[in-house]
Amino acid sequence: MPTSSDIPSFLLPRLTNVAILAAQQAGEILKKAFNSPYQITFKEGKHNLVTQYDAEVENLIITFIKKQFPEHNFLAEESGEHGNFPDNILWIIDPIDGTVNFAHNIPLFSISIAATFQGEVLSGVIYNPITSELFVAEKNNGAYLNGAPLSVSKTNILAEAILATGFPYFVHENPLNCIDHFVSFTKLGVPIRRLGSAALDMAYVAAGRFDAFWEVSLKPWDFAAGLLLIEEAGGLITNYAKEPLIITKSSPILASNKALHDQMLQHLKVS
Repeated sequence: MPTSSDIPSFLLPRLTNVAILAAQQAGEILKKAFNSPYQITFKEGKHNLVTQYDAEVENLIITFIKKQFPEHNFLAEESGEHGNFPDNILWIIDPIDGTVNFAHNIPLFSISIAATFQGEVLSGVIYNPITSELFVAEKNNGAYLNGAPLSVSKTNILAEAILATGFPYFVHENPLNCIDHFVSFTKLGVPIRRLGSAALDMAYVAAGRFDAFWEVSLKPWDFAAGLLLIEEAGGLITNYAKEPLIITKSSPILASNKALHDQMLQHLKVS
């Protein structure tokens, strides 16, 4: 089976550049739409809403990438799977990660785009168009914020950490003890942030702003780009069993600076 080593080296920067341009074009639409009236509909789950711009931006991103790579495949939040080209690159896209924030005029949301091949992320981009923060990672070439290299934090004691988390739309059902986990970390007295965009949470771990992030259930489009950012910034991202993530499957997520990973897992036990 082919691996990422079979991808020509000249293709990596091209994938990254296309992802950046797609994210920036999408970002221009969202900047103009932000704080403006638009249509909102609801998906399954409490407060699981979608705006007209989720579909519009997703279509723009896919169309733009297809012009450059017509035989690539796509997995996107709103429109699902596109393409039927075996052994080719799969793009995983979230047009607005943090739609609830966007719909309530909270400037914490992002566009997440990842190019993957045979389960490995080759290139990842997370872009907050309101702050103009562009997080970029390329396999074996590092992680960057607006061109400056990123590195995870050096905090090695959980009691001294700053953490981030998110909750599923069905949090009231307490899936995999997610409420109990939150209580466990709260009792440590550590600061915990909840941004409302998992992609930004992971980007912030890569930037050393957060020491660790956990969430009970994320979709591939939520974590694909963030996975590479974390790894290229020197961090670790796994499921709650400390197993590698499968890029096309939903999973519990723990992302950390490595030093805190095992300490975090002690509080993420599932009964």
